[in-house]
Amino acid sequence: MERRDFLKVSVLTGATAALSGCEKPAHTLVRFIPEEDLIPSVATWKPSVCTLCPAGCGLMVRVLPGEAEVVRNGKLGTIQMGLAKKLEGNPNHPVNWGKLCARGQAGLQITYHPDRVRSPLKRSGPRGSGSFQPVTWEESIREVVSKLQELQSQNQSESLRFVSACLRGQRHELVRKFLSAFGAPAAMVFDPLDEPVLRQANLLSFGQADMPSFDLAHTGYVISFGADFLGTWNSPVAQSIAYGEMRQGRPGNRAKFVQVEQRMSQTGANADEWIAPRAGTEGAMALGLAHVILKEKLRPAADNKATRLIAGWSQGLAEYSPEQVERKTGVPAQRIQRLAHEMAAHLPAVAIIGGLPLAHTNGLFNALAVNALNTLLGSVGMPGGLFFTPQPPSENAGSWSSESDFASVLLAGKLDGTKVLLLHNANPVFATPAVWKVRETLDRIPFIVSFGSFVDETSQLADLILPDHSPLESWLHDVPKSGTNQAVVSLAAPAMLPLHDTRAMPDTLLEIAHQMGGEAAKALPWQNFQEMLQASMAPLRTADGINPPPDPEKFWSKVQEQGGWWSDKVRQAARSAIPQKQLVTEFAPPQFDGEESSFPFHFQPYVSQAFLDGSLAHLPWMQEMPDALSTVMWGTWVEINPKTAQKLAIEQDDLVEVRSQHGKLLAPLLVSPGIAFDVVAMPMGQGHESFGRYASGRGANPMTILAPMQVAETGSLAWASTRVQVSKVGKAKLALFSGGLFERPSELQQR
Repeated sequence: MERRDFLKVSVLTGATAALSGCEKPAHTLVRFIPEEDLIPSVATWKPSVCTLCPAGCGLMVRVLPGEAEVVRNGKLGTIQMGLAKKLEGNPNHPVNWGKLCARGQAGLQITYHPDRVRSPLKRSGPRGSGSFQPVTWEESIREVVSKLQELQSQNQSESLRFVSACLRGQRHELVRKFLSAFGAPAAMVFDPLDEPVLRQANLLSFGQADMPSFDLAHTGYVISFGADFLGTWNSPVAQSIAYGEMRQGRPGNRAKFVQVEQRMSQTGANADEWIAPRAGTEGAMALGLAHVILKEKLRPAADNKATRLIAGWSQGLAEYSPEQVERKTGVPAQRIQRLAHEMAAHLPAVAIIGGLPLAHTNGLFNALAVNALNTLLGSVGMPGGLFFTPQPPSENAGSWSSESDFASVLLAGKLDGTKVLLLHNANPVFATPAVWKVRETLDRIPFIVSFGSFVDETSQLADLILPDHSPLESWLHDVPKSGTNQAVVSLAAPAMLPLHDTRAMPDTLLEIAHQMGGEAAKALPWQNFQEMLQASMAPLRTADGINPPPDPEKFWSKVQEQGGWWSDKVRQAARSAIPQKQLVTEFAPPQFDGEESSFPFHFQPYVSQAFLDGSLAHLPWMQEMPDALSTVMWGTWVEINPKTAQKLAIEQDDLVEVRSQHGKLLAPLLVSPGIAFDVVAMPMGQGHESFGRYASGRGANPMTILAPMQVAETGSLAWASTRVQVSKVGKAKLALFSGGLFERPSELQQR
């Protein structure tokens, strides 16, 4: 789809009939009076916040006057209004410093998407049929309030549940206050990109249950275990900026970078050295490096919380000699020896772990091992090493807890008995193994409300859909948890007026609380979300220690103008005590579902460069963006090593069946040299049954065939623990961008 075509704003497809001859139009458009002051043909730039991944980058939105079809007071009409035309990075924001990834650029399409839910909808057919009819906001909110008051009258407040993607800042605080006042359990977090294992490891090692940040710009050596930190992991824009400084910003001092993974990622393609150990043995390799450093006294021995978690550390990790580690990992002993010497000789050095190594049943051990290696290298809290982003004072920004993880609640049977479910930006029906039967579990809940802007596999089960504004139409507030050494609170007013009859989720929740009265109304006294945000920002006036502090109104105006508040004067808060018994862990081989004789390959789904976990698959710009390595567009694929393909007598563009003990899927084959011989890989994101015209019925969903294996310590899905078999079933054709890395030379010569 052409950009200029997509940016044509239309509220209701087919809502206006084309005039032909003397025919009368089916609907007469009303011309509304503009609701804002506009200067024709003059663009303005307004700050905003990117919400398409957890990084929380700052935006600048280019807004131009234009004519749009809108709904006002239930009437369809046209109006002159400011329309967002382009997104760029905010040059002053401490997370991304003016840079923005392709996914962030595509955020514009959410606002103008033809499949947006444009008004409240009520289910009119069987649940899951996708049959809805429009209703008014007044009717919708009245029904929700009635259902909640019914729960209270029956002393069943605990049967209200809220499922959301990871919430931060004041959205988190509003939901927390609402549920607490109602007497309901805490909100459940469903975020396939979250790293509960790494958060747990950081809590145990450092007393901090947050994602780490890395000072790559000043490091001398980087070894990454599975983290695609230049593509999809953690805060990729911030990490890419720092990586550029590390590689090109210091003439004569170019740091070395080693990537350890079984399937080459975009980050791995940029490495000086790429190593593919056996699946799930990354922690053993990290301790092999530590063994050499300790034995040869390349660094002073470390004795702290992180190292005490590792069995045998005080004895020099005798069970992790290079020869023993070679038997565990398949990485030659000589290479382990060399890498250890290189790291110790090029300080500061830092180790990173993320993604697949944490998705094995022994993922916590892998993370703890890398944390211990970092403490031995002296990289924790030091320039060129690992640190935790300072959090703003007086800001309840939300915290991670395995107790509120959706998977843990679901698998423990704690969703049974739920009477009312509220959904916000979460699609667990799509992004969970089919064997978990999430759809069946949700189908047993009597009343479901979705705040979604699109009908997806989960919101399709809703009884009511109360559509949220798009991010560009909303007040936004975020507290980044990584990617910067400054304390940051991002804040942005709406960049444009809403196009449709939608309402911001926080304002809807406030209205519900006010109509309910009682404790809910007392806990949420603000008339709207803007008022709540202004109150929450007030304590930051004095956080910089400026005397006298700025005038409240001037301070409020300033944070809106620059897109938030940030300060390099706030220090990291003291680490909290570890609320658990001290753990001592040792290497245990990862467990896999399926016998190797019948299922010879490790199945490794990975986060898509374009779609992440699938939440962006409905955006056509992402569908037509070539994959960074394979250059595939508008589809999905299965990756396999050329030698393995030859052994199986299959080749590129064959349609293959990938089968586990829990299901099967079909997808075209892509032959890739950057993958281990015993691994089959597949990007996440495609295979939607219901997610708008651009994503529905396209490709296959690798999550459906995963085994229900868990990381015992966190209860999270061990999504790298499934074994599969592969067989050819026919022919297919991959849509490759011309000149792609994997395109056959013969095809290129024919053009």
